[in-house]
Amino acid sequence: MLFEFTTDLQSVNDTSILIRLLLSLILGGIIGFERGKSGRPAGLRTHILVCLGSTMAMMTNQYIYQQFGISDPTRIAAQVISGIGFLGAGTILVTGKYQVKGLTTAAGLWATACMGLAIGIGFYKAAIMSCLLICFVTVILHRLDSSMLSKSKVMDLYIEFKDAHSISMVADEIKSNMINIVSIEIVKPAYGNTGNVAAILTIRLKKKRVRFDVVAKICEMDGVEFAEEI
Repeated sequence: MLFEFTTDLQSVNDTSILIRLLLSLILGGIIGFERGKSGRPAGLRTHILVCLGSTMAMMTNQYIYQQFGISDPTRIAAQVISGIGFLGAGTILVTGKYQVKGLTTAAGLWATACMGLAIGIGFYKAAIMSCLLICFVTVILHRLDSSMLSKSKVMDLYIEFKDAHSISMVADEIKSNMINIVSIEIVKPAYGNTGNVAAILTIRLKKKRVRFDVVAKICEMDGVEFAEEI
């Protein structure tokens, strides 16, 4: 018989291998579909492969232990958890305007790998619940996070100035518009822009205002070449 069915889903056998691989395909695909739909660099195929690979690594470790009675059942899992960091780092980008993007995608890949390890060892309930929670965090909490950010009175701005003398002039004008400057950091201007000096400002609004209007107001100030929220 080529394929032997059994009700033992905790040990490594034909039935558990099939179920674990299919479950990792489905659960990894659910998370990857949401990430891909949001236009993230790591989408459907990446998350499925990460989950499948983690499941295979854990099953292989369990198979070695089950067949030969040697090896640490958690050794390969530990390597997967640390190794997935290299893949996650590839999704984190720092743009020309000093914006950091891809942290959530990197964390999602790491969580998906851990979910795959849970599937690979037969911890099915935890894997399914973690998939639901990962989707909750990336979808529902993302909306809540965006809502909270839009209501915050603290903003980080990237501003390019016409010259160094414009910095103090612009800072004074910002303060005159009921805006406190919490901190200012001089940085190298983004490549290809005409500004010869740039800064990252953390500001605090004294009253609730539309964030887009604040950025537009700063863009209109004399001495400002470019401004955006980061």
